[in-house]
Amino acid sequence: MRRLLVVAGVLVVLAGAGTAYYLSKHRYGGNVMGSTTEFVPTQTVAAPTEQSLVSPMFAGVPQHLHVGVGRLRPPFKRDWVSGGTSLVEFPPAIGFHYLYYAALNGNLIAVSTRNGRRLWTIHVGRCEAASPAVDRLGRGSVFESFLNRHPCGRDAAKRGDGELLAVAAGPSHHPRWTKHLGASETSPLIVGKRIFVGDAEGNVYCLRDVDGKTVWTFHAGGAVKGALANDRGRVFFGAYDGHLYALDATDGKLIWRSQSARDWFGGHGTFYSTPAVAYSRVYLGSTDGHVYSFGERTGKLRWSRATGGFVYGSPAVWRRRVFVGSYSHMFYALDAATGAVLWKFQANGPISGSATVVDGIVYFATLARRTYGLDARTGKQVWTFPDGAFTPVVTDGQRLYVVGWAKVYAFSPRR
Repeated sequence: MRRLLVVAGVLVVLAGAGTAYYLSKHRYGGNVMGSTTEFVPTQTVAAPTEQSLVSPMFAGVPQHLHVGVGRLRPPFKRDWVSGGTSLVEFPPAIGFHYLYYAALNGNLIAVSTRNGRRLWTIHVGRCEAASPAVDRLGRGSVFESFLNRHPCGRDAAKRGDGELLAVAAGPSHHPRWTKHLGASETSPLIVGKRIFVGDAEGNVYCLRDVDGKTVWTFHAGGAVKGALANDRGRVFFGAYDGHLYALDATDGKLIWRSQSARDWFGGHGTFYSTPAVAYSRVYLGSTDGHVYSFGERTGKLRWSRATGGFVYGSPAVWRRRVFVGSYSHMFYALDAATGAVLWKFQANGPISGSATVVDGIVYFATLARRTYGLDARTGKQVWTFPDGAFTPVVTDGQRLYVVGWAKVYAFSPRR
């Protein structure tokens, strides 16, 4: 009897060790190392130039590289501050010398890049968790997606009464059209005359920018939270079913579908992260704690890197490096081809938003409300600011605009 108990105890210990090992490899640990297979260093877009639509959407360009324009390096002087008490979770779009952004209180706001003065405020009265997009339609238009009506709460991001709102960008800010859809926290993607957006019911829409009419729709296996990315005639997005999708941008037909790693119980992490597309790869983070790199053409997994915590932000991609933060408080610079860690930095709190690279400095914020600026090549801290929580930085090449908890700050270099 004693022998049986000993054997049973050994089996329990072995089973526990095996389970722990498996979970360490597949849940919040373990890496799939990559190579240069399906990696083309020259296949990426240039950073935007200083123009009237310098940063017209989340992450600046349809490939979502999170790279800003201009020669802007610390030390900085503060030029102005604008905002109030309501959370500004997602960064502004920049167009026509104005910043366009939404706050949690349901307001869509336009402020001058020169002095921070408000051009207009639209009281939408809906919860929001997205960046606007701007294009030249009708001398300038702003598009923003919204969740359910107030009050905001957990259910606001689920099935319900969401909308995409289009308004004039100029002083009149008159409404152009409204598209009703499921609750949406997808920052609109603009490519030519088309707008791509998703919702919590797993629907992806391709719409005409002139009137919001539907060109095509696609239904994914889970909620679509992050923005869609576009490159070479394809759109890419992750969903809450743990899959990354590639669709034909013309007709919405599925080209390929790939999945994140399964855990010991067969489940997947979810994709809230917005994909970034560069070097013939698609990069995005997952709630399973990994950053993934898939082949843009084939959808095959090329590498994955464990970070020790949720990865909600969209990766920033610059000079063959991938920059991403984790809920583990750690910020990483990864080799874009292989996923190898080039350097890492311990921050003061969980990292939820996306990083942005400006003039060789990578900026990110923590939920402990601090923004960091690190040398993108070495990881050395060169600047910090006591505000910010999510994706903290956009630029027009003249100023660095830092998104705090409820305020937007404009900085310019000290000469």
